[in-house]
Amino acid sequence: MPGSILTFLIPVRHPENAKDWNLVKRNLTETTRSIAAQSDPRWSGFVVANRGSDLPTLPAGFEVIAVDFPPNPLHNMGSADLGAIYDAFRLDKGKRVLSGLVAAKPTGHVMICDDDDFVSRRLTEFVSTDQENPGWYIENGYVWAGGRLVYRSSDFSHECGTSHIIRSDLLGVPETAQEMTEEKIKRSLGSHVSIANDLKAAGTPLSPLPFLGAIYRIGHAGAHSQSKGLLHRYFFKSLIIHPHEVFDRLSRVAFLTPEIRSEFSVA
Repeated sequence: MPGSILTFLIPVRHPENAKDWNLVKRNLTETTRSIAAQSDPRWSGFVVANRGSDLPTLPAGFEVIAVDFPPNPLHNMGSADLGAIYDAFRLDKGKRVLSGLVAAKPTGHVMICDDDDFVSRRLTEFVSTDQENPGWYIENGYVWAGGRLVYRSSDFSHECGTSHIIRSDLLGVPETAQEMTEEKIKRSLGSHVSIANDLKAAGTPLSPLPFLGAIYRIGHAGAHSQSKGLLHRYFFKSLIIHPHEVFDRLSRVAFLTPEIRSEFSVA
């Protein structure tokens, strides 16, 4: 809503790009529940989805912004060259984010969230203490593949799209979506890879969030990256290349405690 300290924006893929739409709905239910548990009520949430999509019931504080984009023909991994797949994904996601921003007209800070992650209930309260700050990136966060264990990532903002909180005026949102070029859409709104460097170069650097701010959910059938479990991601594959990191990585594995479940509203 206008005047919100923190606006959460969730772009949802076209239903035809979902292997299991019921899984998308379950994940979205859990993500929006996590957002709605903010300790400070001065937040707003928007889900950007194709008109007519069968969405779950959303918590109070959320609105749906309807779009009419076609399915992404290169959504599935393995359907084309990897560069072309990422390019198409970023354009599709970026267009949905842009449409949401144009419609929502946020005035505080904005956090773009993937539809299957979890966020700390402390985010809005924290942002309220420094509303002129350009924003924050989540340097440290949890990675979870279901089950009883989480991994504490110290490179979270490069791994997960749910990782940046940016003052809305720095996003360069035009009056109409047609005013932004495709390259700008892909780079600034469809990907989380470059935004921190771009803002730093512009003289408005983001600060590291001083606590673990989100949970990146991996390893489920609906994950676009086709991510596998924690062992495969952080041990089996990468430790062949970096065997000296094994003890550091083991130290980052922790139990999904009741305290973590409570802070991120993980059922």
